[in-house]
Amino acid sequence: MDLPLVAAAVAMTFGVQGVKAETESSSRLLDRITITGDPDRIRPVPGSAQSLDREVLDRHGYSDPHRILRAVPGVNVVEEEGYGQFPHISMRGTPPERNSRITVMEDGVLVAPAPYAAPAAYYFPPMARMDRVEVQKGSSAIRHGPYTTGGAINMLSTPIPGQTSGRADVLFGSNNGRRIHANVGDTVALGESGNQFGWVLEGFSEQSDGFKRLDNPASGPNQPDLDTGFDRRNFMTKLRWNTDPAAAVYQELEFKYARDDRSIDDTYLGLTQEDFDANPFRRYVGSARDEINTENELFQLRHYITPTANTDLTTTIYRTDTVRNWYKLHEVDGDGDGNFTGISAILDYPGQFADELAWVRGENTQGRGALRANNREYYAQGIDLKGGYWFDTGAWSHELEVGVRYHEDEEDRYQWHDIYAVSDQGDLFLDEREPFGSKTNRLTEADAIATYAQNTMVRGPWQIAAGLRYEDIEIRRRDWGTPQRNSSSLDRDRSNTYRVWIPGLGVTYDIDSNWSVLAGVHRGFAPGGASPDDKEERSTNYEVGFRYSGPNTRSEVIAFFNEYSNINIECTAVGGGCGAADIGDTVSAGEVDIYGLEALLIHDLGRSQDLGISVPISLGYTWTQSEFKQDIGGDAPNQWANARRGDSLPEVPEHQINASIGLAQEVWRLTLNANYVNSVNAKADPALSSQRIDSRLLFDVSGEYRVHDNVRLFGAVENLTDKEYVAHYRPAGARPGKPREFWAGVKVDF
Repeated sequence: MDLPLVAAAVAMTFGVQGVKAETESSSRLLDRITITGDPDRIRPVPGSAQSLDREVLDRHGYSDPHRILRAVPGVNVVEEEGYGQFPHISMRGTPPERNSRITVMEDGVLVAPAPYAAPAAYYFPPMARMDRVEVQKGSSAIRHGPYTTGGAINMLSTPIPGQTSGRADVLFGSNNGRRIHANVGDTVALGESGNQFGWVLEGFSEQSDGFKRLDNPASGPNQPDLDTGFDRRNFMTKLRWNTDPAAAVYQELEFKYARDDRSIDDTYLGLTQEDFDANPFRRYVGSARDEINTENELFQLRHYITPTANTDLTTTIYRTDTVRNWYKLHEVDGDGDGNFTGISAILDYPGQFADELAWVRGENTQGRGALRANNREYYAQGIDLKGGYWFDTGAWSHELEVGVRYHEDEEDRYQWHDIYAVSDQGDLFLDEREPFGSKTNRLTEADAIATYAQNTMVRGPWQIAAGLRYEDIEIRRRDWGTPQRNSSSLDRDRSNTYRVWIPGLGVTYDIDSNWSVLAGVHRGFAPGGASPDDKEERSTNYEVGFRYSGPNTRSEVIAFFNEYSNINIECTAVGGGCGAADIGDTVSAGEVDIYGLEALLIHDLGRSQDLGISVPISLGYTWTQSEFKQDIGGDAPNQWANARRGDSLPEVPEHQINASIGLAQEVWRLTLNANYVNSVNAKADPALSSQRIDSRLLFDVSGEYRVHDNVRLFGAVENLTDKEYVAHYRPAGARPGKPREFWAGVKVDF
């Protein structure tokens, strides 16, 4: 649907030349689905909060969530495949594993396919179509559980415009890259009643052939290289009815539907260090059949009403359905004797598994490789109510917000192996198919009731936000020992219940019209797994800092300390190994301390010095220290196996810096961004200490030129210096960061 929608949007643009539409929705609901408000309203927030608006998101035209979020202090990202199709996002040192320890939302609704039953999942909305991205950490983030230790991300989708308007971005890039994003919408009056009807249609598509190159014995002029990229298509629509904005009792009803389809030719298989040094963008023959296909549908109905001048109520009913199958090399039998070795072990210890590595390289016709069909289906649904009440008591003004959410979700795994061999010509062919469901046949279900109340009190320079959240969660997991699902084949049936109170208190004090200080304390929580022995993740989290806000400058410095009495890690295939645990198990790792500093400075040098040109400057810095308080044995899953007391958490760098400078006049703009991350251990195991994620300094540059009131030409270069670096050593082997990539195209607004 992308090209027809672009054509329609462009045609409408030139049909209404010179008409400047409203860019903000008239909807009053917007305040209830945000978590920070717009950037101008962040100062009184009693905790760390950042908001990246449409203008900021447009500067580089990024689609990779990692590149967008690295501008936010306190956020750590871990790369996997270079494009951000499977984000790993951490806040204040939380485990980055598939965003499983932060709360991720779109328009205030949880987006993970099964956020309670399977939080480490494989769907993330396309950030390139979002209108704003908000990040909140600290005590006020307890409103957005269940994961309250690190913080919350909320992506705001394109609002319904107040009059006919839209946009169309068409960009082309390296490796046959393409990004097309278009939307159009309107709000019209319904007769003389004053009621209104609004709508927006939006499409986003992105594709690339990829920057890696598969070993292909049939390559040549008539045998093009196999793609290692992706193809994504996303569609979203909103329909809204609302009463006359001047009505005594204002109401609006909004329906939202979104669909996302992806086909990604990616793999868990990396390279040995020797092969990486020779060619970091190589892919072995053993990964030639690897790909993941995903489908996600979202349905959402939201009602908003202001029954009195000082109250409002928002009711949201939501449902998401997700289907995915990552078909990828899982393990290798090097000599055909039926004994298989996982790909992580092969790449971690290539000298011990020479036959298996030879098969992976396409050089061993005696061995066999097992490709696992990681076939899963998810759903999540629920109803969420939020109410607001404003009142005064003496000299104090109060804003009381209460909420209750009933939520249920499910992960259904039905997985099998296909056995492949290598032909004499060096390519893969199917040798045997095992029965569907023979490797994993399991159902994990979760039901949760969450409630919270937060009262924000203001008196003079003081603002105090006191909140309390309650989570009542039941998780049940059933494993069947055969491909059938019946009582006689049920192998395990486990369940666990978590009931926990989560308090939080945050305070801000305005020293004067520019300076303010803040402090907060709250409880961190994340549910454990379905086993009765699993424990919830618990921590006590502190922060203190100050903010400055002036005509041309905004800055903040916040120190934080997260004291875990118990930190959890979930066993995942992407983690590279599970020890004694099974995929999906949650393992307690005991006490951990994480502390650090977040700093941000935003300044317009051109304005402050009357240069006649805008010179926006931003500088963000994150310093993080972490420490395991006890030894962790080899049975621990993933990258934490064999960690020792006093070790730092792997994957969490000590220093991160993101700096940006721009030059802009009315018709043109140029922006340079620099991002530095220091080297850090990929895994805690001392035997794998040589596996370090490389330090890197990456530069991105972008610019645009307005050739018409409604038309801008855009160009960008990502990784300007073509820096080569090891982005990670998991799931298996050394993995490269994305090399230099060029983008150019046109952006049309009307």
